[in-house]
Amino acid sequence: METNYRKIEFGAGDSIERAMQDLARFKERGELVYGEFNGQKLYSDIDNVDSAYKKITGKTKSEFDAERKAENDKYKEEQKKHKEAIPELAKDWIEKGNAILDEQYHEKWAKCVPIRLDDLYQGMELGATLDIVKELNAGCELDKAKEIIEGQGHSGMSFGLVCSMVKSFCNRGSEFVAYVR
Repeated sequence: METNYRKIEFGAGDSIERAMQDLARFKERGELVYGEFNGQKLYSDIDNVDSAYKKITGKTKSEFDAERKAENDKYKEEQKKHKEAIPELAKDWIEKGNAILDEQYHEKWAKCVPIRLDDLYQGMELGATLDIVKELNAGCELDKAKEIIEGQGHSGMSFGLVCSMVKSFCNRGSEFVAYVR
């Protein structure tokens, strides 16, 4: 089929709508062109926005938009519930920290917890930090603590955050960070 069509390239990062606008300009001039979008061929004289969405996402544009809106609404509701739960979560995390951390760190931990709960990771790094500090405080070897942090599934950013927190809340934190980096 492509023998009658000239291939065009869509811009990097183009949306499906933008790709269809590009194809429509060719169609208006009577040119037969096609382009590939996420591995699917879209044709100037055959495809419209809904057929393009169907090829690429398996849904029409309105179905796709409705699904994205529902996901966004769900995410916003989860964020709202989390924010409302922060005071209670903070109490729990402060207690957990006080049970593991040396007393000299309790005040700083109590200040840190609500900030971490209201940030990108929603407190995930609190548990990760306490898991490592607990073992370091018990005298574990550094390779065991390194296995713990490596097994926690961190991104580069969360890895750095946990290292910083271990350094801030554990007497052996600097030694640990030097070892894992």
